[in-house]
Amino acid sequence: MTFEEYRQHDALGLAALVKTGAVTPLELVDIAIARIEAVNPRLNAVIHRRFDEARDEAKRVDRQAPFAGVPFLVKDLGMEVAGMPMCTGSRGYRDYVSEQDSFVVQKMKQAGLLILGKTNTPEYGITPFTEPKLFGPTRNPWNPAHSPGGSSGGSAAAVAAGITPIATANDGGGSIRIPASCCGLFGLKPTRGRTSWSALEGEMWSGAAVENCVSRSVRDTAAYLDAIQGAAPGDPYIIEPPRRPYAQEVDTLPGKLRIGFTAQHTMGMRVDEACVSALQKAVDILHSEGHTVEEVELPYRKEDLSEAFLVVVAGELAGEINLMAQYLGRPVRPSDVEAETFAFNLLGRSFSAAEYTFAKRKWYEAGKRIAAFHERYDLLLTPTLGKRPIAIGSLQASPAEKRLMAVINALRWGGAVKATIKDLADKIYDYIPWTPLANLSGQPSMSVPMLRTEAENLPVGAMFTARLGEEDMLFRLAGQLEKAAPWDAEKAAV
Repeated sequence: MTFEEYRQHDALGLAALVKTGAVTPLELVDIAIARIEAVNPRLNAVIHRRFDEARDEAKRVDRQAPFAGVPFLVKDLGMEVAGMPMCTGSRGYRDYVSEQDSFVVQKMKQAGLLILGKTNTPEYGITPFTEPKLFGPTRNPWNPAHSPGGSSGGSAAAVAAGITPIATANDGGGSIRIPASCCGLFGLKPTRGRTSWSALEGEMWSGAAVENCVSRSVRDTAAYLDAIQGAAPGDPYIIEPPRRPYAQEVDTLPGKLRIGFTAQHTMGMRVDEACVSALQKAVDILHSEGHTVEEVELPYRKEDLSEAFLVVVAGELAGEINLMAQYLGRPVRPSDVEAETFAFNLLGRSFSAAEYTFAKRKWYEAGKRIAAFHERYDLLLTPTLGKRPIAIGSLQASPAEKRLMAVINALRWGGAVKATIKDLADKIYDYIPWTPLANLSGQPSMSVPMLRTEAENLPVGAMFTARLGEEDMLFRLAGQLEKAAPWDAEKAAV
């Protein structure tokens, strides 16, 4: 098999060839490794390698497994692979090596996936771009001057570049959907509790974060979620399983859906015309497929992001810094993490337990408002992002902001960091005005490729958010959209 032939198949397509004997798992692994060697020096998507182990495991693949022999990559955040580093993008964890597989990683291996390595991520996954100081920026295969998004930017860049057809991603504020939109991929954030964080965590970001993947085809994501879903012993959530496998939903018509759409920015800022065009294209396709589509008022408020979400995530990050201190056996120093991370941690420490709890109550209030919206509409449709994929470095702190944070961090002055972090947060929320809100409510939400910009040749997606537990509806609609407007015909040039 040539690379050009390899790249024409999605993950299930490659597995089908393995099952018939048309290609061996070792052949697929060698093609994927050669692709890493060819493009990774430019893209910086894969940061830890596991080539020898993957080649050895390729000789023992269960050919009846759903993803038998398919090369695969794991994001270097949240998922532990025994014997591999898990740095979470941070200098403080540069020497950490996992002693066991996460519960979901065990399921990946049982599904026949062959793990070649781990992909780049921003420190602690807290930014919508992938530019950690420890490993350097990951670049977008469609246009390497631009970001593939974050925090699953390494995985998305690898899949878009044809290294593997599918890779893990997780989403605490949009980190599946953001890079899916930036890289022209399909990305679905499942319902809270659909997948497990065991044995590393019971939950992450107070339940906002959930594990899944980015892929080139809807059916790959559906089959992957079928393979990894479910709770481990001791998990804080056990939710109702789907009525039937998600893989069966992809070719099932969704029926006539009632969909409310809006390009209204949560923070009141201007939305990029490319993102509005992606939304309008989605609306046009939905009309042609017979759905009822109406423009609506956004059921979110600015305070949902600027107060409720920000307070809880800052508190969660402060807790993560405590865990790092436990691992290091000493207090965390500013030199152990990036300046913005340490400052954000100080912000988290400046809030009281009462303020944290009050913010969580606001999550519940936002959830009630969104539930009221879904009494009238099956789905909410927005652009995935407020802007087209950003240039590398464009959302980093300014030199003046960095100097101020250096002083604040040295003095451990948490109260003074609020104005600086608020300015940085507003810049980020300008870019991601909608994605974090499904994390706050726990709803399933997906980004679907819609178009590419003419000037930069950059992908832009549209986002659909459903009621809790209704991933099946999203898969049915995504399958319909994939047939109506196929997105995988042209491949990224890099």
